[in-house]
Amino acid sequence: MGLIERNSLITNISPPFDHLLATQFVDEFLSMERRFIQRDWEPTELDAGQFAEITSRILYHLDSGTLNYTKGVGECIDYFNNNAVTHNLTNLPFNVARKEIIHISKVLQAIYKFRSDRGAVHISATYEPNHMDSKYLIESVRWCMNEMLRIFWNGDREEVAKTIRELLQFDVPCIGVFGDILIVQRTDLRPDEEILILLHYAGENGFSRRELGIHSLSSAPLVTTSIKKLSAPDKRQVIQLKNGNYRLTDLGSRRIRLELADKLLLSI
Repeated sequence: MGLIERNSLITNISPPFDHLLATQFVDEFLSMERRFIQRDWEPTELDAGQFAEITSRILYHLDSGTLNYTKGVGECIDYFNNNAVTHNLTNLPFNVARKEIIHISKVLQAIYKFRSDRGAVHISATYEPNHMDSKYLIESVRWCMNEMLRIFWNGDREEVAKTIRELLQFDVPCIGVFGDILIVQRTDLRPDEEILILLHYAGENGFSRRELGIHSLSSAPLVTTSIKKLSAPDKRQVIQLKNGNYRLTDLGSRRIRLELADKLLLSI
């Protein structure tokens, strides 16, 4: 079970979202996240613009009652700001304040205009502007995604809180899932690094010692030694939960971000 379960995510937002739009919404977000962690900066502006289109159509459908798969971002935002029409969102069971939709629409408008109007501005000979642009857009998209889930999640509120927290974590391209088999597809990792990456992939639920033994290609003694090392008082990067599973602490997540980000990639 990875950080983001696509089908579960779609199920919990459709309804109220139209199923096709919900699927596009999730797939566009996951595609953008995956490209970002793989340092594929260039397509981010296009992906962010498509995310803005899909999200604005979802909100337009909920607010107007009309399903339109081709409605433009500008048209949708004009509708949200039109005081002369009835806004259904304020009457839905979600008790959505209109100002919340206006906030989201302004961010969507900024994302979309950025994609349309952004010129190439080179900061220096050593800094690639696509990285800066991509960073801005991915954070804006993440905010919109989290707001949409916070407002419209069709399920347990603790589960949506967990999902939002996990959406803020990295995807793990180096981990492959082939049927019932999960494997770290890098050959240059130390046993403790492999354990950290597996636990990062496992999210808040973590993995049991048995699962770590199955998924890791290190020997059983090395897996045990690595867990002890990572959970030792001088490291505290892994903690054992009451159910026996192991998961990352904040220190473990910090090490992933600062030291092992490159090793989350598939290529070596």
